[in-house]
Amino acid sequence: MGVTSIFAAVSLDGFIAKDDDTVGPLFDWYGNGDVATTFSDESRVFHTTRATADFLGSFAPPIAAGVMGRRLFDITNGWNGVPANGEHAFVVTHRPPTDWEYADTAPFTFVTDGVGSAVEQARAYAGDRDVSVTAGDIGGQALREGLIDRVVLNLVPAVLGTGRPFFGTGGMAEPLLFEDPRIVQGTAVTHLVYDVRR
Repeated sequence: MGVTSIFAAVSLDGFIAKDDDTVGPLFDWYGNGDVATTFSDESRVFHTTRATADFLGSFAPPIAAGVMGRRLFDITNGWNGVPANGEHAFVVTHRPPTDWEYADTAPFTFVTDGVGSAVEQARAYAGDRDVSVTAGDIGGQALREGLIDRVVLNLVPAVLGTGRPFFGTGGMAEPLLFEDPRIVQGTAVTHLVYDVRR
């Protein structure tokens, strides 16, 4: 079985977006260099520094499936039917969309029985490859349920003040410990990779 990770850009004060769901400066590092790189969707090209491109090149290719919430799905319109990373997206929702224009062609599965089921389905799809879970409430729930192996913080030197917390709004019953991070220094971003201590 592959690795299940939470991956996101995050501010110094722990937010992945502002209260209005805009990201402000959190994604600036995706365009502050001259090295072209992509995730699985090769039509979405980023221009990063060499250090960041090498980091993304080590993280993204093994990902086969992603798990996300309905809020992000709605904000992005499901990336117009093409998963942001990986070959298939599993969307946690109470009610699948009935009028999404890509419903019959996009590799998206709408999961109505919770985060645990979505991660389980994504892992089954991925086999020995990796699964990426979006940060926020979905990632926080998966972490609390013991479904996350690794947390990847792309730490941006900015303070948003308020916003959407990296681990969502639920707390932990007990402290969760991680191994020491692997650190890759980019420009205007520090990539921190923490494995959950088992």
